[in-house]
Amino acid sequence: MINGQKSLFNFSETDQNIRFKTLKEVEEVCKTCYKCDLSNSRIKVVFSDGTPEAKLMLIGEGPGKNEDETGLPFVGRAGKLLDKILLSQNITREKEIYICNIVKCRPPQNRVPVPSEREACRVYLEAQIQLIRPKLILLAGATAVKGVLGRKEPISKIRGQWFDGPFGSKIMPIFHPSYLLRYESNEPGTPKYLMYQDIQEVRRSLDAL
Repeated sequence: MINGQKSLFNFSETDQNIRFKTLKEVEEVCKTCYKCDLSNSRIKVVFSDGTPEAKLMLIGEGPGKNEDETGLPFVGRAGKLLDKILLSQNITREKEIYICNIVKCRPPQNRVPVPSEREACRVYLEAQIQLIRPKLILLAGATAVKGVLGRKEPISKIRGQWFDGPFGSKIMPIFHPSYLLRYESNEPGTPKYLMYQDIQEVRRSLDAL
């Protein structure tokens, strides 16, 4: 299903207005960024993982404790579950996906990033999208959906649907893997079951590119 709503990002279809020329340049600026208070408590900036050549991008909320310590997104329990779900469709970080977050520094006690923090990091996320030009973008959880699509509906209402994204891409909201950790069952209709269904649709869309 394709929904006509576009993302909140206003991108030029040319490269002439892109502030950064390489992902490495963006990452280096991130590592010395002090635009918001999250920089005061971080251990490491969590910029990305996966391959920049990917046609598939996943955007999460923000780093947790494990991510803050390692500098890599989705490496705790939720990250291991995410890898398992992606691997069910032969999607690996090494070959087929680029993973990042709305904010690059860990919010204290893993709280939801506030609007000023999301806005401070916005230029870095925009640059990641501009430089990678993914064909498919997954938004994991409500914070990513609000930050990119501006939608406030529960994920359960819009997950698995495709929305219009920048540069001709398609965007799909999905459950955040940390939410799925609350559920043991994979029975039909459960959140985990629905997540596996959504990733099957992602696989079909990747294969059709």
